[in-house]
Amino acid sequence: MLKNKIAVITGASQGIGFAIAKKYVENGAKVINYSIVPSEKVVEGIEFYKGDVTDRAQIKEFYEYVKNKYGKIDILVNNAGVTKDALMSKMTEDMWDFVINVNLKGVFNMAQSASEIFTEQGFGNIVNISSIVGEYGNVGQTNYAATKSGVIGMTKTWAKELTRKGAIIRVNAIAPGYVNTEMMKTVPDKVLDPIRQKSLLKRLGEPEEIANAALFLGSDMSSYVTGHVLSVNGGLVI
Repeated sequence: MLKNKIAVITGASQGIGFAIAKKYVENGAKVINYSIVPSEKVVEGIEFYKGDVTDRAQIKEFYEYVKNKYGKIDILVNNAGVTKDALMSKMTEDMWDFVINVNLKGVFNMAQSASEIFTEQGFGNIVNISSIVGEYGNVGQTNYAATKSGVIGMTKTWAKELTRKGAIIRVNAIAPGYVNTEMMKTVPDKVLDPIRQKSLLKRLGEPEEIANAALFLGSDMSSYVTGHVLSVNGGLVI
């Protein structure tokens, strides 16, 4: 399905990013995990490159490295993300800036440099990881909601912009609901139980289920899909 494809995935050392990387490798891709921290799990076919999505000079060097080593880039999955939650009245400027820089500016940085390569190649595919919070908001997550809503806006804008010169560049986003990652395991059951009950499927999602959506959007199965936001939330919101 992804045979001979070269995929760059940010923040693929754990959670959803790692599940996507593993799914891509299982389907024939070579994956480069662009992340600040390496994964504790070593998987053949996933190469680690230490890098920061907020460092534009570092990103340029990274893409040159990938081009020189592999000759092309087929897919960029913008997955790296952070949270610093607080009610708006208690959110500090540092909390705001940190989340905006990684989740919004970082996605822009990675996509802008990749788009230059994609335009030169004449093809490319960007899959952005947004969130249900970016679609519907959430108490205590003003900064996170702003970034994930922004990712949706950028997705639709880039889908329109990047094909203007004739290149076949698709851009889509996934908006996961609440997923059973390591981060979610720190949330108490009294918070998670109402979410499970509200979901039509009465459970949290699994990282592999988000990876399945990323495989669809990253492959030719979705060859006529662009500018789309795929909500994967178990029917939590309809």
